[in-house]
Amino acid sequence: MTGGSAVAKSYARALFELAKERTQTQAIGEQLHALAGLVTISPDLRDFFSRPWIAAGKKRAVAVELATGAGVSPLARDFFALVVAQRRAEHLSVIAEAYRELHDADRGRIRARVRTAVPLTEQERVRLAARLGRELGGKQVILEEAVDSALLGGFVAEIGSLVMDGSLDGQLARLRERLTAG
Repeated sequence: MTGGSAVAKSYARALFELAKERTQTQAIGEQLHALAGLVTISPDLRDFFSRPWIAAGKKRAVAVELATGAGVSPLARDFFALVVAQRRAEHLSVIAEAYRELHDADRGRIRARVRTAVPLTEQERVRLAARLGRELGGKQVILEEAVDSALLGGFVAEIGSLVMDGSLDGQLARLRERLTAG
């Protein structure tokens, strides 16, 4: 675990607990992602927040103004201002991702990054999510899809460090191993 990742998890957990107390976990997660997006898409904003010679109070004021303009809740606004004032703005997207993982875990959900050779139909999406959910002990699976033209067919699902290879490429590789092993 990197230092940035540990910091992100710490900030995300603190925000998640506050949002949970206020029954605002979904809304705060969406607002946090929106704020992280603002910082990510604006190089000028990233540069401003990363400059050590700019006073924390000035950065905080800009963060409050941005968050207010974005129409986020006071909790999200204050959290954003705190992160910026603590010189952690560069971690905001990682914090937002850690928050999403906490929110998903709290709801019994898990995200699977799925690569397929062709886009899935809605029926295939539902069946694949249900199949993966059964394999993972009944969790609700949210698919994050990507088309990978390098695959011959099937799918590759990545869930954390677990990789489920149901691709034609993977099946051929396993067959090749069995044939060469004798």
